[in-house]
Amino acid sequence: MKLREEFVLKALEPDVCMAQLCREYEVSRQNGYKWLGRFKSEGVEGLKERSRRPHSSPVATSGEMVLQILELRESYGWGPKKLKRVLAKRLKGTGTEAPRVRTIARILERTGAIKKRRQRRPSGVPAAGAPQPTVNEPNDLWTVDFKGWWRASNGGRCEPLTVRDAHSRFVLRVAVLESPKVEGVRREFERLFEKYGLPKAILSDNGNPFACTRALACLTELSAWWVSLGIVVIHSRPGCPQDNGGHERIHVDMLPLQERSAPNREAQQVLCDQWQHEFNHIRPHEALQMRTPAEVYKRSSRRLPAVVTASYLKGAILRRVVRTGCFSWKGRPIFLSRALRNQTVAIICGTDGRAKIMFHHVVVGEFDFENGTEVNPISG
Repeated sequence: MKLREEFVLKALEPDVCMAQLCREYEVSRQNGYKWLGRFKSEGVEGLKERSRRPHSSPVATSGEMVLQILELRESYGWGPKKLKRVLAKRLKGTGTEAPRVRTIARILERTGAIKKRRQRRPSGVPAAGAPQPTVNEPNDLWTVDFKGWWRASNGGRCEPLTVRDAHSRFVLRVAVLESPKVEGVRREFERLFEKYGLPKAILSDNGNPFACTRALACLTELSAWWVSLGIVVIHSRPGCPQDNGGHERIHVDMLPLQERSAPNREAQQVLCDQWQHEFNHIRPHEALQMRTPAEVYKRSSRRLPAVVTASYLKGAILRRVVRTGCFSWKGRPIFLSRALRNQTVAIICGTDGRAKIMFHHVVVGEFDFENGTEVNPISG
């Protein structure tokens, strides 16, 4: 204290060199001017040692709040942004505000609940040839896939079929099936179309039962049914799961369900239903401005028709595809695709002796209509 008083008294003398005075007392000029300023404004009291403790601390969070944060982290495994959103909802109307995101991050770091990870650079422009469907609102695009299967404790096979809305990230269904056979998958989609309406497009990979790379337009019995309902069917590139990356990400979130396998398939379905509810109604999403998918998703206005009809150009020749996958032309059977059996196709003849074969809005092939030969497939 005496040292500071002596310094200030000398600093008040006329024509004093402040830099030289600071060197003499071995203090920085910043401290010297600070002491002088405090003396002028507060007198001798201003020269007393002050606590360096900040007036407020962003991490000075109550023990009860810290426990709530750690409880949510343990339950959901989410990061600070999502935890803040959930806390804010929980504390609404209580007069208590949720801590800042950075405060929550510090709490998680200090308690060992989270580790700092190196930031990844955002991916660049989509690869050439990758599908780029237009998605502006709910039901513009649904994505579908099967998560890798596992066995329940009793040995039963669990094949989770997952369907989600690309715009809202809303998971429409997680169905634990016994196998990926088309009958079971179609039943699930019938329920979805009844409940949520029809999407404009569906994106899938090239696996069974969604696509067949050896078939006309890659159509299967399932995707042909989608086309008949007026849905645009889009397939990712073979061997490129990143083309449906958003959907693959939810499969990563589902890994804990696989790790704590249930006693049987029915019990596994209950766990998947609980996970789906949490994902849709509780978990906020950064791409949705921290809203939940359920807050964004809306049912489609396109309803599942009672009778499926097709509208073709005037003058088109209609043919029924029989169970063998053939249609009749000039008394001869022309093989088309077993995926289209019991469906009606339209043959549109051109002036060059070639004909296009249409199945609703999809061109599935072309052939020589004069001789009735050579069906050339159109790739999907």
